[in-house]
Amino acid sequence: MFARFFRPKKETAAQEQLRLGNSLRDQGRFDEAAARYRGALEFDPNLPAAHVSLGNLLNDQGRPSEAIACFRRAIAIKPDYADAHANLGNAFQYLSEMDEAIACYRKALALDPTYFEAQHNLGNALDSECRTEEALDSFRKALALNPEFVEARWALTFSQIPAVYASAGEPALRRAAFSRDLDELDRWFDAERTKEGARVVGIQQPFLLAYQEENNRDLLGRYGKLCARLMQSWAVREAIPAPSTREFDGVLRVGVATQYFWSHSIWTAIVRGWFERLDRGRFALYAFHLGEGDDEQTAFARTRAAHFEQGARGLRLWVEAIQRQQLDVLVYPNIGNDPVALKLACLRLAPVQVTTWGHPETTGLPTLDYYLSAVDMEPPGAKENYTEKLVELPHLGCFYSRLAVQAFAPDLKSLGLDAAGPLLLCPGTEFKYAPSHDRIFPEIARRLGRCRFLFFTDPTRRALSRKLQQRLRAAFAGAGLNGDDFVVFLPWLPRPVFFGLLQRADVFLDTIGFSGFNNAMQAVEAGLPIVTREGRFLRGRLASGILKRMQLSELVAASEEEYVAIAARLVQDAEYRGRIRARIAAQRHVLFEDPAPIRALEDFLLAVAPQVPRTP
Repeated sequence: MFARFFRPKKETAAQEQLRLGNSLRDQGRFDEAAARYRGALEFDPNLPAAHVSLGNLLNDQGRPSEAIACFRRAIAIKPDYADAHANLGNAFQYLSEMDEAIACYRKALALDPTYFEAQHNLGNALDSECRTEEALDSFRKALALNPEFVEARWALTFSQIPAVYASAGEPALRRAAFSRDLDELDRWFDAERTKEGARVVGIQQPFLLAYQEENNRDLLGRYGKLCARLMQSWAVREAIPAPSTREFDGVLRVGVATQYFWSHSIWTAIVRGWFERLDRGRFALYAFHLGEGDDEQTAFARTRAAHFEQGARGLRLWVEAIQRQQLDVLVYPNIGNDPVALKLACLRLAPVQVTTWGHPETTGLPTLDYYLSAVDMEPPGAKENYTEKLVELPHLGCFYSRLAVQAFAPDLKSLGLDAAGPLLLCPGTEFKYAPSHDRIFPEIARRLGRCRFLFFTDPTRRALSRKLQQRLRAAFAGAGLNGDDFVVFLPWLPRPVFFGLLQRADVFLDTIGFSGFNNAMQAVEAGLPIVTREGRFLRGRLASGILKRMQLSELVAASEEEYVAIAARLVQDAEYRGRIRARIAAQRHVLFEDPAPIRALEDFLLAVAPQVPRTP
């Protein structure tokens, strides 16, 4: 997102405050910048640039509704102010109101056809709507207006990988285009352009590559080296010091940097167990909350951390905050879709740096030393899938506590469901459904006859849901069936209602190629049988690891045909389904509150920290 700032030749008091605010914002001192913007408006309430600058800051802080009010005030003062229209589009895009965002960008471009930032942001909005070719065309237009525009050049590469594909042949074509463009991007960043590269690292990532069931080590390794090169250039200019090894005092300092110190799946599955169970006599956890989320889990992390930091700030200030604590080991639970974590992870801020399966894929970063995974979820020869050194912790690799949700029985009629028919739950996000696997749904329907496949749609991803619905209708039509008779898209449900639906459903259909972990654990807690196909990589083996740990390998298919057969049997054979439910209830205790991964993690941390004395 971009705003253009102008410094007038002769400043008024209001304009001086505006300039100082912009300078403070560039330094990452956001609260001080906001105070200056408000000071400018006290001097001159009709200064539209101050309204726009304050709106940009509010939008960056996750306050888009307040930002919209600022932009609209600027437009009321100056209707032909292209910056105000473009940045109003940014706020709408933050809210996932893409039609409004696209209209705002087009208005800005009508007022100023040379406005290359608006052209770029239009491309981002189109990309969010799965209008990939239109998005790429918009980025090319931005580069035609400004060939040195780093953000558009970056976007032109990473938008080659859409969230949801239209057909089975598209992923391979997009993958080849991304590989080609990544090489071109690496060459484009010559010595001079590298100076601007830190701006774009993280704004778009190849997160969606993981949803192709291919080995991404080469592609992500090339990407990781590029990111590290750009961030190293920034570190040299900023004179960021190398981390030093402190004298060991008997307590290992372990930093955890993530935006997910709240009730998020990454916190629930991975991070909370560390804060709950690591030996506090030997390990001190230093929490760096890179996001805005704050709930009862955030409060819990604060009580368990030796040091806790949170708040909007720029990259340099986060680097300084981390380095001040003189960490021994720094862990990034998730990097794949966290831009601040990525920028930080490209630097060397601790002697040992580690990532884990918050995004179950290698990062490709040469600055990360180890990847924490799980024995039960990795295939043979898994180390070849990572640029980091793979560490497989016992069992599921995590200390997972029961959610113990009080389930609320859903009103099936209000959801448009027939209580008499079998319900097959399909709770994966839209981009987990690869088009090559669409045929399994009409195949299951053909065997069962009357049944309902329950998918879910997030209101912030309406375009993705529409594209998936279109694909599924085509798959059912190809099998001579009406997809609308079988497929239902439900809104996201409150957790108690979702648990009630888990208890009521007949089968949980895991996504193929990129499995689900938290949803599968919730299904287990509800006693719902899961069908999965074991994937080639960690990301496709999360549910199969859970099932095998419970000695339920018979629910793990080796092929799509077997997947269809297992699902059909579970629905048609009530006695068999009942036996599976009973076995889940009897064996699921092995999944929860397992101390073995924590003890192994402690041993690993002590083994890799360079300053820990070694026994001769």
